[in-house]
Amino acid sequence: MTTPLARQMSVRAVMETLMRAGPISRAELARVTGLSKQTASEVVRDLEANGWVRERGQTQGLVGRSATTYELDVSRAYVLGVDLGGTKVHVALADLAGAIAAEEIEATDKRGGQHVVEQIAALTSRAAARAGADPRRIRAGAMGSPGVFQPGSGRINIAPNIPNLDRIDVVQALRDRLGFAVAVENDVNLAAVGERWRGCCRDASTFAFVALGTGIGMGLMADGKLIRGARGAAGEIAYLPLGGDPFDSRGYRLGTLETAIGSVAILERFRGLGGEGVEDVRGVFDRLVDGDPAARTTIDEVARLLAQALMAVRALLDPELVVLGGSIGSRPELVERVRALMAGFMAEPLRVEASPLGGRAALLGAVGTALSTLYDAVFGLTGLPGDQAREDAPAAAVTAA
Repeated sequence: MTTPLARQMSVRAVMETLMRAGPISRAELARVTGLSKQTASEVVRDLEANGWVRERGQTQGLVGRSATTYELDVSRAYVLGVDLGGTKVHVALADLAGAIAAEEIEATDKRGGQHVVEQIAALTSRAAARAGADPRRIRAGAMGSPGVFQPGSGRINIAPNIPNLDRIDVVQALRDRLGFAVAVENDVNLAAVGERWRGCCRDASTFAFVALGTGIGMGLMADGKLIRGARGAAGEIAYLPLGGDPFDSRGYRLGTLETAIGSVAILERFRGLGGEGVEDVRGVFDRLVDGDPAARTTIDEVARLLAQALMAVRALLDPELVVLGGSIGSRPELVERVRALMAGFMAEPLRVEASPLGGRAALLGAVGTALSTLYDAVFGLTGLPGDQAREDAPAAAVTAA
């Protein structure tokens, strides 16, 4: 008699093969998975009956006999990825293969709290309509947010640009409003997941993702797992005692390093050096291209402080590489300067790469985390079959109907 555990292992083997190999016959499934032909046929029959697998076509056998091929029905279920920021909310609906079916984006509701939850629900409905997907087929979600997520209370702390997230149970509010579980994670952590799944870290198990823009944050991956810390605050690189006096109360709110090299600090530094005529950091980089000495000195100093921070990361984590992201961190002018500093002051220079995913890293990390949760809950799959990532996504309640 087949035990429940053996059955689950058989389903997992078949699903992994279908996701990796695409359309395949039952006989070939048995050969690839090592299952008996009877077991492989029974699993396929059950998966087909439940709508997870469908017939694709016929293949010609070696002796002229045709065989039915099967594939995953990628529209059987969807997952939701959310990138919640202080200025915008970006949602994406993806099918079972991880392909983005629809996206929606708009400015973040400045009232924050429950108003943002309602906004995410409205964007999700619009994305489902755009994709032509039944909203009831959205089975799991994940959201990246600034700040520090508190698993016990479901609240998000230290997210000053989105008020009132520390006053509500965000996880429960999203579940009540959407009808399915949404895992919440720090946005930079999810960006690290995105880089491992679809970015430049597919072959790296230990790396750091550093995002520099309005502020600075870091996601740490060690041996394929996120490092969250005892209170979920691992990677809060903004509070490194670099670039200023760590005991100066003016740096308590945002952190010493962020106060020194965040977007506000860059503008202030540029203007303090006599720079004029720019309204944002993009303008400083434009002046850098034009050869403006104030811009050059400003970006040189930002690179120097960032390189110091990465040296500290190297000493503590010994990562295979560091990925620089964010609107400022991924600028090639900055990346080149950081690389040069690393080469000049380290015997074995730390590999530094610009994020190939740009501003989509956290969104894709959210989609990947939601997929991992769905696969694990329904099929007992750990991580994302067919990909390098094996992320330990927070569990979500998903009914295997």
